[in-house]
Amino acid sequence: MMGVMSVDPLSRLPAALRDVPYAGARHPGAAALPGSPPYDVPPYDVSAGANCQLYAYAVLRHFGREVPPLRSAELWADTAATARAEPPGPLDLVLFDAGEVPGRPAGYGAHVGVYLGPGQVLHLCKEAGRPAVWSYADFAERPRYARFLGAKRVRGAGVSR
Repeated sequence: MMGVMSVDPLSRLPAALRDVPYAGARHPGAAALPGSPPYDVPPYDVSAGANCQLYAYAVLRHFGREVPPLRSAELWADTAATARAEPPGPLDLVLFDAGEVPGRPAGYGAHVGVYLGPGQVLHLCKEAGRPAVWSYADFAERPRYARFLGAKRVRGAGVSR
């Protein structure tokens, strides 16, 4: 199992997870593209791009952790496959948003990343275009990610916590 990543966390991932292009329409539960495997069941194929959730789930899958194809609000509300994690640990999912939105459930539209260790979150967003490692301060500088909503830990096989 992986501990806290250091120096260049992206170099510890296989090439297929280091150079994934951002594609907002490629999310968990999205309809498959003609001639492609379905994206709503593992394994999550990110070769044609991904949004933040699909990318985070593919990274966790690489490390032996399976996550159902939950959108961000479903992930935040879920208690069957995940549990809230305080404080987050390596390979926990972290969620960021701009704050509560009236009429929408908590976590709706939240940005999802993978916590690597102190000061490091691996994620994929439109702004960066490719996988990037940002600090909490990097997220806080951007209004759409300014609030750290919380962290979720995947339950089940392969999880040592």
